[in-house]
Amino acid sequence: MTQSFDRLVERQIQKVLAEGKLRGLKGEGKPLPDRSGEAFTDMATAVAVRIMAEAGALPEEFKIKKLLDAAKQSYREAEGEDARRIAMALIADLQQRYNIAVEARRRFMGN
Repeated sequence: MTQSFDRLVERQIQKVLAEGKLRGLKGEGKPLPDRSGEAFTDMATAVAVRIMAEAGALPEEFKIKKLLDAAKQSYREAEGEDARRIAMALIADLQQRYNIAVEARRRFMGN
């Protein structure tokens, strides 16, 4: 059944390509966005987050995650023990805030 579904989908794609219906779409000719982080979330959450991101309304946990990633990069680039200690304190704070935000979302969503 999967193979027949794959063939059906491929035929439909080829049909709309031949009709020119896939020209002029948003992002045409650009690489696909990196959505590797979505591999660890369920499909509904991933779609909801993508819609919110496109509307410019990301949940707090995603904002904190970006800050956390930047803090980890700062730690890797830090020169000297004091700079590393400050970066590690920031990472610890952001990690705690991130965990709280994730737990709050899970409780709100009933997961």
